[in-house]
Amino acid sequence: MIKHLYVISAALGMTFSNQAIASPKSVSANEFIQLFEKLNGKHPGVRKAHASGVCAVGEFQPNTQSALFKNAPLLNNGTLPITLRFSMGGGNPMADERTTGTRGMGMQINLPDGARHVFTGNNFPVFAGKDPETFFGFLSTLLPDENGKRDAKKTQEYIKNNPSVQGNVAWNAQAKTPASYANTEFFGLHTFFYSNAAEQVKFRWQLTPDLGIKTLSKEQAQQLKPAFLADKLANQLNQGTVSFTLNAVIGEAQDVVNDPSVQWPADRAQVALGKVVLKQSGGDACTPINFDPNVISQGFSASDDPVLKMRSMAYAISFGKRLSGQ
Repeated sequence: MIKHLYVISAALGMTFSNQAIASPKSVSANEFIQLFEKLNGKHPGVRKAHASGVCAVGEFQPNTQSALFKNAPLLNNGTLPITLRFSMGGGNPMADERTTGTRGMGMQINLPDGARHVFTGNNFPVFAGKDPETFFGFLSTLLPDENGKRDAKKTQEYIKNNPSVQGNVAWNAQAKTPASYANTEFFGLHTFFYSNAAEQVKFRWQLTPDLGIKTLSKEQAQQLKPAFLADKLANQLNQGTVSFTLNAVIGEAQDVVNDPSVQWPADRAQVALGKVVLKQSGGDACTPINFDPNVISQGFSASDDPVLKMRSMAYAISFGKRLSGQ
């Protein structure tokens, strides 16, 4: 179980009960960045979240036969170049890759007219909170006190009182160490729409590894070096094709739109948007990219998900700090 503490930094301007941490009534993107730095330490010039990662380049091979996404420029311009970054969760650039927990993915697809379409996702299927305030309150329970200690009871109490955190916590409790980024499934979490001539399609995207999902036991993971994922991906690319299928999970009328802590039923129809084929890993191609999930191509639109909106603002602040060496 995650270990934590009851403490809120006065620098964040938040006030909570003496008995337990509560969600703030409102929170800004800058306050999230400050909180990330308090949780992970300050690491100038690196991403404030998902700090440790590896870049890759390749191509997107679209499925042009989908009636639901007919006429989408994303699927009607042939094979398109992509830049993709896999990452560890958290803001530690030296994160131990043998641990369980969050793995992330950001992918930018470049269209011929200069437009871009960005997909970002994580290996967990539900977010830790229905809105930014709930997520912020949860992260705040992880802050150590003045003695550097965390209070697990405070975190457990917060989880108990905030049901929208519980799905993510349950996932983390059973998660194993991914064997490779190439063997990890990524979930977009947020709802998007595509408008075709006949209807508006509600969907969430999902990236499934064609090499299969593979994880490591605790014993297997401990036999590896702390940073093994970049080498593993490079070796797999040298041995053959590394690819993923990009699917759109099609929502039904009753499926929640603006709450990423709720997973849609497993029986929802899936439509293949195309194949993501990696060609090379490593290098600095990802450095100048801000993987903002609200950057989408013609025909697509974002939902009013408050977490999705907050990501855009927080990513922009992190991007600016990173490029200016802060």
